[in-house]
Amino acid sequence: MEKLRRILSGQEDEEQGLTAQVLDASSLSFSTRLRWFAICFVSGVFFSILGTGLLWLPGGIKLFAVFYTFGNIAALASTCFLMGPVKQLKKMFETTRLLATIVMILCFTLTLCAGLWWHKRGLALLFCILQFLSMTWYSLSYIPYARDAVIKCCSSVVS
Repeated sequence: MEKLRRILSGQEDEEQGLTAQVLDASSLSFSTRLRWFAICFVSGVFFSILGTGLLWLPGGIKLFAVFYTFGNIAALASTCFLMGPVKQLKKMFETTRLLATIVMILCFTLTLCAGLWWHKRGLALLFCILQFLSMTWYSLSYIPYARDAVIKCCSSVVS
């Protein structure tokens, strides 16, 4: 309402950037964002589980690679509904998450290559496991001190 009042009175803020204007024009309510986050996340998990089940069918390696990778990308993209796509991309490429993001994207690509072009079931499964581990490490970066706790736990188990 305040924005409408400023526009009608001719007091539009000239310093507002293009990104802020786009976000103002396309903002969703919190309940809508939450609903679409849940839909996207649940469908991502469903496609990942479906892809895993298709791995063991004859000739299912292609479907596995596509469904599993698509499911993980959908689950990852679901957070765009909570924080917005620009903020999500900025957070993905912060220095604390950069390595995990690069490994995750590389694993997405290698899983698809192993399934669609190389037809190597073992490699596809290996990249699937690495994809899961990189997404877990990426997700842990959002929880304060979670990575440190995991490193401490693993080092105590190994010692």
